[in-house]
Amino acid sequence: MSGHSKWATIRRKKEKVDSARSRTFTKLIKEIVVAARDGGGDREKNPRLRTALQSAREANMPAANIDKAIKRGTGELPGVIYEACTFEGYGPGGVAILVESLTDNRNRTTAEVRHFFTKYGGHMGEPNSVSYMFESKGMIVIDQAAAEEDKVYEIALENGAEDVRTEGGQYEITCAPEMFEALREKITGAGIKYEVAEVGLTPITTVVLDIDLARRVLKLVSAMEENEDVQKVSANFDISEEILSKIESEF
Repeated sequence: MSGHSKWATIRRKKEKVDSARSRTFTKLIKEIVVAARDGGGDREKNPRLRTALQSAREANMPAANIDKAIKRGTGELPGVIYEACTFEGYGPGGVAILVESLTDNRNRTTAEVRHFFTKYGGHMGEPNSVSYMFESKGMIVIDQAAAEEDKVYEIALENGAEDVRTEGGQYEITCAPEMFEALREKITGAGIKYEVAEVGLTPITTVVLDIDLARRVLKLVSAMEENEDVQKVSANFDISEEILSKIESEF
């Protein structure tokens, strides 16, 4: 576990704070709209939409907001057209950073992401400059207090998990993207509550950060995550549990 699952847990808890809820809703609505636009409004036939709807329910988004977002995606209601844009670059310490966004104004979002890189000691790179360092994986993080270790390992390994790790008070389960939905359903069906469940980009190799670089990288990542056009930030940092526990309150 290289600090990513712990940071994902911290980020998820932060999103539940009232001041962050409206921003979280905006990001989720964009994802629902685009998922419905690209794959249709039938959640049973559209895995991306199904995942987005599950995230919306976990964020306690009102059902009316969800229904409107689906209808905007399918064209039943008018709405803004969102474009998917990916930005790549490097942060302090040579950390590779990949930013996924949904925006109605590519020029605005490009300028804002470039500004974040520059302000926090990094620089934006060319397309494909860092994307080769990541691979798409499903990730499910469970607090150790939520379930017995044998039960978690059994469910995970019998339902398509590629790896299960126990570290820092958490179980981290990774799987191929196409196995994610079935695995998550098996875990919830067993009455196990997870902290994080998402399909995202996982680094193939990582960069170990000391406390100073960790602060600088997380300032950059946090600033980007707070931008409403940014859906997800992936980075190949490795921050120890000890360092992360010392600085998490700063973010």
